Amino acid sequence: MSSEPNLPKTTLEVPHGLELITFGAGCFWCTEAVFQRLDGVEKVVSGYAGGIVEEPSYKQICAGTTGHAEVINVYFDPRKVSLESLLEVFWATHDPTTLNRQGADVGPQYRSAIFYHSKTQREIACGLKQELNAKGVFDSPIVTEITPFSNFYPAEDYHQEYFNLNGSQPYCQFVVKPKVDKLKKYFSDRLK
Repeated sequence: MSSEPNLPKTTLEVPHGLELITFGAGCFWCTEAVFQRLDGVEKVVSGYAGGIVEEPSYKQICAGTTGHAEVINVYFDPRKVSLESLLEVFWATHDPTTLNRQGADVGPQYRSAIFYHSKTQREIACGLKQELNAKGVFDSPIVTEITPFSNFYPAEDYHQEYFNLNGSQPYCQFVVKPKVDKLKKYFSDRLK
């Protein structure tokens, strides 16, 4: 969908010295909780990207008809953390081999996606995806969509910092926390 020429366009301000990458890896509560904990990540914003509807609501996104994915914008300092490192965490903390699904979350809004902001980001993401598939790291081929960034709409305020503010909720305990635990186990040297 993201290659359609008539997608709405949004512009994002990136603070001097930082870079921006946009990831979709299922529910944005999970992805946000993972990337917030990485050293070199300065800011994470949950939202919606890549769809045909301007200013979509969560209710519209849940219907799966807007073309948007639940995503996070990751603002990072490339002097502290490389895009390659972020991509390694991205692919390791969700299932990039399932199309339009992460666990019980089903629909195109939960697709695995990388919305790149530069040609260099595209080249790095595509190269690493090829490498992981060639090495057979996963039991099935990676289906992660790698597409140019077109638009981003911040999610409603109650979605921001969700795990940090609602960690005792059942979904957080059973779905988000295991991803954060996996991050801590395998990437402890990359944490803040």
